[in-house]
This record gives sequence, structure tokens and C-alpha cells, in this order.
Amino acid sequence: MREIAGLVLAALFGLVFGLGLVVSQMTDPARIIAFLDVLGDWNPSLLFVMVSAVVVAAPAFWLARHSHTHHALLGDDFQLPPNRTKIDSSLIVGAAIFGVGWGLAGLCPGPALALLGTIDIGALLFVPALIFGALTTRFIRARMTAKSI
Repeated sequence: MREIAGLVLAALFGLVFGLGLVVSQMTDPARIIAFLDVLGDWNPSLLFVMVSAVVVAAPAFWLARHSHTHHALLGDDFQLPPNRTKIDSSLIVGAAIFGVGWGLAGLCPGPALALLGTIDIGALLFVPALIFGALTTRFIRARMTAKSI
């Protein structure tokens, strides 16, 4: 029963997330590109969405870190990041690749998945490319790890 409740909540929260992206028009690549165009016709709407997300999420992360329980109400153990994140070449290169892709496509993974429901041609091309990129990275890292052993 706990697994079913967890799946229902995951579906409900996914629906709310997708609706939020669509209502805030964060699934519109033109709006994202306008946000990234800080020297041109800058549109700050994405900034307001990001700040709103942080305001909502920050108390939840604080509670998760400071609660006496180590698991979610209906889920597994919390997997919280450490207090200090190591900034290394992998993070910098990955962030740069993500930023270039975001700027060129005007999409990032969340909005692209939400757009799949609208049969958007851009999302139908973007999501398989995203999956291919993730699998390619996993393959390269596995090969590099195997060679270093």
C-alpha cells in the first residue's frame, strides 16, 4: 500500500510541476532565450520562477536536514547533498555544456518533458538527444573508471 501511495503522490507532484511550467510559460523556448539575452530584450520571468522555487524548496530542505527521521513520509531515505559541494572540472564542463544546450534549444529537461505531452516537435527531438547524451556520458565515465583501475 505504501508503494502505491508513493506512486500516486509522485504522479500528482509531477502533474503539479508540469502544470506550473506550462502556466508560467517556462516551456516556451522563446521566453527562455529572452531570459538569457541579458544585453538585449531581457525577460526576467524565469528569475521569478527560480526564486519562487527556492522560497518553496528551502524550508523543505531545512526540515529534511534537521528532522529526527531519515526518510520521507512515504519514501526511502533522504538523499541530500553534502553541505559543501566540490567544484571540479567535471562540474564546470557539465555546467558549460548544459548552458550551451539550454541557450541553443531554449529547453532544459523539465520543460522538455512537460512539452512531450503537447506533442511539441522540439521536445520530441530534444528528449531523445538528452537521453543519448546522458547514456553517452555514462558509457564514457564507465570506460574511464575501468581504465584507471
